[in-house]
Formats: sequence, structure tokens, C-alpha cells
Amino acid sequence: MSSSQLPIANSASTAPPTEGFILTRHSRDVRERQRSGGNQGARTEIVMWLWSDQGPVRLVVPGQEPVFFLPDSHMAEAAELFKGAGVSGRFRRLPLHTFDGRAVVGCYFATLSAFHRAIELLLIRGLEHFEADIRLPERYLMERFITAGVRFTGRAVRKGGKPGYWEVNDGRCAPQPLTPRLSWVSLDVECAMDGALFSVGLYSEQDARVIMIGAAEENASRWLTQVEWVADENALFSALEGWFQRHDPDVVMGWNVVNFDFRLLLRRAELVQRRLRLGRGRELCFWRAARHDPQSGNVIIPGRMVLDGIDTLKSATWQFASYSLDAVASELLGRGKDIEDVANRGEKITELFHSDKEALARYNLEDCKLVWEIFEHCHLIPFAIQRASLTGLELDRVGGSVAAFTNLYLPRLHRGGYVAPNLPADGGLASPGGYVMDSKPGLYRHVLVLDFKSLYPSIIRTFCIDPMGLIEGLQQPDRAVPGFRGALFSRDRHFLPDLIATLWAARDAAKAAHDKALSQAIKIIMNSFYGVLGSGGCRFYDPRLASSITLRGHSIMQQTREWIETQGFEVIYGDTDSTFVHLGQEITAVQADEIGHGLATLINEQWAALISREFDLPSYLEIQYETHYRRFLMPTIRGLEKGSKKRYAGLVGTASEGGEQLVFKGLESVRTDWTALAKQFQTRLYELVFHDEDSCGYVRSMVDQTRTGQHDPLLVYRKRLRQKLEEYQKNVPPHVRAARLADEENLRRGLPQRYQHRGTIAYVMTVNGPEPLEYQRSAIDYEHYIEKQLRPIAEAILPFVGESFERICGQQLDLF
Repeated sequence: MSSSQLPIANSASTAPPTEGFILTRHSRDVRERQRSGGNQGARTEIVMWLWSDQGPVRLVVPGQEPVFFLPDSHMAEAAELFKGAGVSGRFRRLPLHTFDGRAVVGCYFATLSAFHRAIELLLIRGLEHFEADIRLPERYLMERFITAGVRFTGRAVRKGGKPGYWEVNDGRCAPQPLTPRLSWVSLDVECAMDGALFSVGLYSEQDARVIMIGAAEENASRWLTQVEWVADENALFSALEGWFQRHDPDVVMGWNVVNFDFRLLLRRAELVQRRLRLGRGRELCFWRAARHDPQSGNVIIPGRMVLDGIDTLKSATWQFASYSLDAVASELLGRGKDIEDVANRGEKITELFHSDKEALARYNLEDCKLVWEIFEHCHLIPFAIQRASLTGLELDRVGGSVAAFTNLYLPRLHRGGYVAPNLPADGGLASPGGYVMDSKPGLYRHVLVLDFKSLYPSIIRTFCIDPMGLIEGLQQPDRAVPGFRGALFSRDRHFLPDLIATLWAARDAAKAAHDKALSQAIKIIMNSFYGVLGSGGCRFYDPRLASSITLRGHSIMQQTREWIETQGFEVIYGDTDSTFVHLGQEITAVQADEIGHGLATLINEQWAALISREFDLPSYLEIQYETHYRRFLMPTIRGLEKGSKKRYAGLVGTASEGGEQLVFKGLESVRTDWTALAKQFQTRLYELVFHDEDSCGYVRSMVDQTRTGQHDPLLVYRKRLRQKLEEYQKNVPPHVRAARLADEENLRRGLPQRYQHRGTIAYVMTVNGPEPLEYQRSAIDYEHYIEKQLRPIAEAILPFVGESFERICGQQLDLF
């Protein structure tokens, strides 16, 4: 009987759920009384909390055996080793081989403790083994092709009061496509400078309130913010646990919510000698430190996922100059925090707690609302759901490209007769990067951009690039598809091209249905496959795989350039998958579009014919006409006549045709380490040049205004500290010097040192060097900003209109 046919035993009055969406999963060893003899035994248990239409489900899957693989030749030695150490396991010969052709056996264990002890013994003895790092829940799910949606059977019983949950024991699972309707809450903690808690804000569709320490104020019933008053921190934790049990959210969101809010809550709970029961079924939540960075980690709340706004935005490829809540909210929502994130923010919150609790409650809840609205604005919850459904990654997983690839590829590889190799011992060799053509610097009219649609995934699909396909192709070279660096790929024994095809079709359907979250999730996954295969952190790394993608990309871009130039046009630049074509004639926007679409059609036909002729394969390469730049600048490398790479600017559209847009790539207006002065200056200067208007007067006036202090608010640098302050030794850049000055002053004032463990520092350049904005004492060094901010921008474009920064401002500069 298949898992889908198994009946569910139900002790409740209503029908139990049979399908759900996985929220959390973990495994453990449990003791059990044997049916005969009364002896105690042990087994594994996988516990998954699911969302379902009928309420939360705690699904227990017992008795799954953790497994790794050994070369058959090691079995006897391993068996003797395990027996001597009292480790109980079993060996099973399997129809699987390593990539170098050796037969393997599976090593199965009844408990996780025995499994981990066996691995330790093998490492000490130096015996090679495979796939020992795959966690039991992940292996159970991936081998059944389960990602997030699941159909299950088992013995179901209703537990808990309202809202309660279903517990399903002796569970068995199968994949089931499912889109959950998750509930979520936005959480924010306010505290004193020493970490003592003041309040916790909670914002959800069902309830919005602030739990605040203190006696109820007389007029609190008239406040616009609902406040639940508690006596102390211990009472606050009880109220927080009660809120979670009553409202039972699937997801908790916040801003730096893991490494600040929850870490602080757990630390303060420990101080009052209690453990927080915020999980479903009143299970404990706990902190799991990161392996390589004790300053960060993850919070585990059984049955609930915690999503940090910053990490989730980055996973969905959103980019901001600053990821502070105030900066992101201001850019996306048009409003920011009530109290700006400056040095005295902690002092201000403490002051509000003692003098104006209504204002503190309003501020606390507003932070929750900002995070909620950012998640809604950017569709982050649907994105996280779609990514989990496609890859099997947990909703809160940051990064995870290698894990996603493993989840999708490993079970297919096993069915193909292979176990996965281990990580490369040397960390892997560098693979060639994407194609970047030497540019032809100049100020142009009418430049078209043609882009290959998902070039690397289409190369994988077209040329059958695949880890197992490489092994199979080398065994049958006569029928194989040639790659690079000696690679040969099987025409029919592969999985990755088919995975790409499935994802490609799903993305086209998502785009047609205007499902932005799904489309973006698929795009990120497809584009990550090349990076995974070229990463020494992936078990499927092989330099022949990555090189066969990138070097094929080089040849495609070079051939495409030749075909375009035979049509009488000039290719002035090419970068990875984009080709920039100068038309060399004065034309209308309609004519430019006709040429662009015509070139794309021609190139696609040429590639289809060439690949069919030379490889006897269908072509999945697809170039698209992307953009018409009415004006375009390809600058030189600073101080040289050679054209730059990955740096350009252009003007798209016209005012009469519905608006125009300036586009900058790699230039100051899109870089986070340049000031607002530089960005404003560059934008206006390029507008003038692109419209053939006088730029000299503007340059001169900006220099004058900067020198006389009219642009002081625009002179602030904001830069992230990527290491601890103490780790900057030999090279101490300006922002680090400013951060050290700031924390020295914080120490003198008895304030927390804000910059010891990374962060973002705001500073200005003064006549005495860099100084933190909050503690600036010296006069601004205006000549620094003229020479280091304004001059480089002007010198990038003025020579193309016969001017120079030196000629325009030279006489003025000589006076200072």
C-alpha cells in the first residue's frame, strides 16, 4: 500500500488534515519501551510542524535510519572499527557507485548518536565516506521529492485548547503541491542601553498592541496605541507567551529580529531563570549559534518561522545603500522611523520610557508596522513560500544556493546510480569568469542593448552540462557533447538540463500570470546553478563544469559580435550576456526598435542553425532586444585612454514619449561609498551633457557652493564595517578611524560602544581627518570633497565634450 493510500486513525470528532506546508523540522533520538521483554530501546524521530487548512499539525515520523556511504573496499575495516567501539549499525550493498567507478555500501544506524559516533571513528581512521553531512530530515524529504508541500498519513489526535493543534504519529509522507495561507506577526523590542526590557510591540491582522512594563497610566484607555501593562520582565515574558498561544502566528518578522530582538529576549529570560515557551504546543524556543561566528546565529521556535527583514530582502535580491529600517522604509514607503537611528536613540527611548510612555508605545508599534508594510510592499512572504516550494529550503534560510541544488539534484543522482562526491580538498580551483569585452570609450547617440535571456541556464540546457552527465559522457566519448577543459557530456544521461527546462517553463507561466514572487524565486534559483557548480563549497564542484559554461559563454558572445558587425553596426561593449550596439546613424525611437528586434531575430536564427549543424542539438539560446539608449557614455579608466569595464551611463526615452530615465552602472550614483554630493552632481551633470546643454557653469557653481558650505548636509560618508574594529590592523581606512573615534567618545560618556562588532558609520572628512558625524569637532575639509568627489565625476565625462575640470575650475583652485 502506498503512502497516499494509508488510512488515518482519528480520535477527534472532526476530520483531521491530510496535507500541509512544512514550517519547521528537526530530528532527535528518543527512548522507547520494546513490545517484548520490557527493555528500553532507542530510535530516531523526525518532528515536523506543518501549516494546514484545519490548523497546525505536529507530524512525527519515527524510526528513520540516518545513512552515509562507504566504498565497498572499506566495509570490512569499518565493521571491525564500529564493533570495537560498541557502535551498532548495519551495512547494505547498493546499486550505487562513486564518480570514479567504485561500488559503495550504505551504512545505516538506528540512532543519530550512533551515526555521529561512526563518522568520528571514520575520520580518526581516515576512511573515506560520502554524504555524511546530509541531515536526517533533509534526506527523508529530498529522497521523496518533498520540498515544502506534503501529503501525510498517520494516527491523528487533536491536542491543546484553543486554537490547539493536530498531532499525527507514525507519519508517512509524499509530495503535495500546496500554497499555504500563513499568518504572521511583526515583533519589535525596546530596551534600555544595558539591555533591560521596556516593551515588546506586536502587530498582526488580528491584534496590534504593545506589552509594556509599568503601572497602567490613567489616560491609557484614550491612547491610540493599545498597551498591555505588566509588572516586570518576568510578567512580560508570561504575557508574550500568552499572546503567542492565543494568536498562534505561523511567521514572526522583524528588523534584525534574530540577532537583536530574540537574542535579547532569550538572554533576559535566562537572567530571570526561565525559558521562553513561544513554540507551538508550548515548546521551548532556543538560540543556535553560527558555527564560524559566535556573534550571530539563529533562533529556533518549533512550529514558527522567524524571518528577518534585512536577510529576506537580500535573498530576494533587493539592494539598498543602507539597510537600516529608517532608510529602507523611507525609500520604499515614503516614511521612516519616529526616532532616527543616531547615537542618542537609546537615550531617547530611555527618556520616553520614564517620561512619555504613550510616545514610546506609539514608536514601538510604528516600527512593527513599518516592517509589516515593507514585507507586503516587496511580497517577501510569497517569495519565501515560493522559494521553499521550489527548493526544499526552510522559509528562513539565508543564502542556501548549494543546499537548494543538493536538495533538487541528489535524489535524482541516486536514481541514476551514483553517490555524490565530497567537497574538494583544496577548496576548488578558480574557474573563468564571464565574458567582458574591451570597451570603446566615447559619448554616443543611439546605442542598443541586446541581452541573452538567462544565458548560463540556457547554455546548461543546450549543451547538456551536468555533473552525472560529465561522468557518463567521458565513458562514451563518441556520442558525447564536447565542453571545455576536456569535458564531454552525455546526450541523454543527465538531470540538470531537464531541471532547467522545468523551471524555465514555470517561470514563463509565472510571468504570464504576473506572479512576481514566483518569477523572481525561479530566476534566482536558475541563475545560482552556475555559481554552485563553480564553487568549492559544493560537493558537485568540477572545474570542467563551470568552465564549460563560462567559456561557452565567451564563444557565444564573440560569435554574436561578429554577426552584428556583418550587418554594418559597431559593437562597443559586451558584458557576460549583454551586447552594446552603436547604430552610427540618426534615427527615431521607432526605427531603433525595429533594428533591435530585427537583430535579435537574426541572431537567434543563426544560433539555431549553427548548433544544429555542429552539435546536432536544439538551441535554447535566446537573445532579446532590451534597451535603446538615446545618449550613452562609455568612460575611460581613470588616468588612462583605455575604456572601462562594467561602468557606463545612458539616457533612455524622451520627454515627449512619456518620460526619460538616466541609467548608471558602476558609477558614483549607484555606489554606496560615495556621498550624496557626488550623486547629485553626477546626475545633473550627465543630464546637461546628454541634452547638449552648457555644463561648465554648473560645474563651477557646484565647486563654489561646496567650498562656501552650502552643501554640508550632502558631505556625509556612510560605510559599513565588515570586520570587528580590532581586526583592522595594517590597513586602517577612514571609516574605521571615524568609528574608533566614535567609540572612544562613547566610552568616555559611559555609552555602549556601537561599532566594535561591525555596523555602519556616518562620518565626514575634516581638516583633521575623518570624524564621526555624531561627534564632529573640526572644520570640514572642502578641498577633499572637491578633489575626491567632484573632480573624478567631471573628468569622466567632460573630455568627451571638449572641456576639462582643470580648465573650468583651475583658476579658482589656484587661489586655495
